[in-house]
Amino acid sequence: MQTSTFVLVPGFWLGGWAWDGVADRLRAAGHRAVPVTLPGLDPADPQRATATVTDQAEYLRGVVAEQPDPVVLVAHSGANLPTSVLLDRDPTAVARVIYVDSGPVADGAGFDPSVPADLAELSLPPFDQLQASLDGLDDDALRTFRERAVPEPGAVLREPVHLDNDARRDVPTTIVACSYPSEVLLKMAREGHPMMAETATLRALDVVDLPTGHWPMWSRPADLATTLATATS
Repeated sequence: MQTSTFVLVPGFWLGGWAWDGVADRLRAAGHRAVPVTLPGLDPADPQRATATVTDQAEYLRGVVAEQPDPVVLVAHSGANLPTSVLLDRDPTAVARVIYVDSGPVADGAGFDPSVPADLAELSLPPFDQLQASLDGLDDDALRTFRERAVPEPGAVLREPVHLDNDARRDVPTTIVACSYPSEVLLKMAREGHPMMAETATLRALDVVDLPTGHWPMWSRPADLATTLATATS
């Protein structure tokens, strides 16, 4: 069996704890699993609200460099921002990148450039205001999400990324499609939808369907662990 090191990066408001159910299953299958809490998402850090996407990318680069080969970088949701920056800076840093209900970002893109400059951080909004699917999450999962969520640094939300290394598009990539079927995501990519346009430029892409909501590490952890492991075999 081929074993891999999975560096697991959660999206907005989350720390490495969000991957516990997936990490345990990957380890049980003989892989290494390294959940990451990005700068800005550690509640014990008094300077966390000043974190930027660049800070997160540099931290992530250090984590990856510490791991044995081959490294598979798994980026959920908004973790696509620092992941895209990392791959632009060093396309050889990882053997594969797997985006979970997400995808690579384009040069000049940001999560929401309209976020006011004086907004230091953004707390997890009420669930009925989240523009993401909560399918598959029970009351316990929602309660834990609410209790453990950390406000997202404002700069991470509004800071555009600057990418200029075409070699980032050669990194073997898998997209795990959850909230939308893969055929919809690929159609969006072909039509130049801002959320998926960069996906159309990738030269080594696989897309896998895992129908559920936006947080499959909670709604389908066993299936997500299997999907991640299969993507590297």
